[in-house]
Amino acid sequence: MPQHNAFYAQSGGVTAVINASACGVIEAVREHGDQIGKLYAGHNGIIGALTEDLIDVSQESDENIAALRHTPGGAFGSCRYKLKSIEDHRTQYERLIEVFKAHDIRYFFYNGGGDSADTCLKVSQLAETMGYPIQAIHVPKTVDNDLPITDNSPGFGSVAKYIATSTREAGLDIASMCATSTKVFILEVMGRHAGWIAAAGALAGEDATQPPHIVVFPEVAFHRKDFMARVDQCVKDHGYCVVVVSEGARYEDGTFLADAGNTDAFGHRQLGGVAPTLAGMVKQDLGYKYHWAVADYLQRAARHIASKTDVEQAYATGRAAVEMALAGKNAVMPAIRRLGDGADYAWDIIEAPLEQIANHEKFMPLEFISEDGFYITDACRQYLSPLIQGEDFPPFVNGLPAVARLTLAKVEKKLTPFSI
Repeated sequence: MPQHNAFYAQSGGVTAVINASACGVIEAVREHGDQIGKLYAGHNGIIGALTEDLIDVSQESDENIAALRHTPGGAFGSCRYKLKSIEDHRTQYERLIEVFKAHDIRYFFYNGGGDSADTCLKVSQLAETMGYPIQAIHVPKTVDNDLPITDNSPGFGSVAKYIATSTREAGLDIASMCATSTKVFILEVMGRHAGWIAAAGALAGEDATQPPHIVVFPEVAFHRKDFMARVDQCVKDHGYCVVVVSEGARYEDGTFLADAGNTDAFGHRQLGGVAPTLAGMVKQDLGYKYHWAVADYLQRAARHIASKTDVEQAYATGRAAVEMALAGKNAVMPAIRRLGDGADYAWDIIEAPLEQIANHEKFMPLEFISEDGFYITDACRQYLSPLIQGEDFPPFVNGLPAVARLTLAKVEKKLTPFSI
């Protein structure tokens, strides 16, 4: 049986554990050297494939690859670039085939979220649409936890742990100073359409009498009067109020509280900062002294406090992607299946069809949000809690976490340049 080569790339916003998935893919490929030839990584995602900007992963040592498991960011570079349909941009697909042929690539592993799943699905159809045999497997990744079918998305558990931890610690800070200083603290977290990360902030306390006292979800229409009444009552009851708000909080008509008026490369609205927007409302309506913070990239880069469960699942999905490809699968994604909860929490990996994942989003079920819309339910807590369990601390050198430093050796180009 002839050995063909493989391509791996990372796409979209990176996470604390996307490199753990890369580690899983690479180590599995190396273990199957009798079936897969070389593994090339695309520099900056699918753009690396289009521009023939390939990295020879075989030049990396086993030690460096193992270190990816505790290294945040995207080791091979990521991108926000969505392939258009073959009808709209046939030349892109012709170029992909040209690059794949030039480097004998027959396996395609794409590590990303929902939009990346769409790209992977389109590549998987090259055999049908363009006559080129390739197997495309999507490796799940997104802090937003909005991929369907899979119980949870690799990357989410670690950001959930970071936000819950930060909320608990910041809550203690505010509580200690509220008598003479800040009364309201607002933490903005990621989550454009789904409030999973904001919900995870509620794990910081046992109930709404402990920080965070209020959670603002994208799934629940924002009403300023109701929010202010809740904040005011919280300050009167506890002396202070801690709020976790999703960046995608919106009004009844769907308008984001912090719409900046721009769109990103995937066509998503660019949001301009809901925390300062809410803080300004609090100052205007209630007059309380406030502070706000935006977790931003810190929440998705915090590998030092990653969830062990998340790291293990990210690595496992990477390995499973290779096993699925070798089993002849195409247009699928390794998905996490929950087998138990609480002390009996367990999981395994199942196969999910990409056509049911690409361009679909999983929102928080209404039964996960309290009736008043400002907190989580016990069912939500039961779902979230196992995902933040365990610690997988990276090694530390000179007081700082050690990370992989790859050589990123480039593959010699064989084709003429291509502009995207």
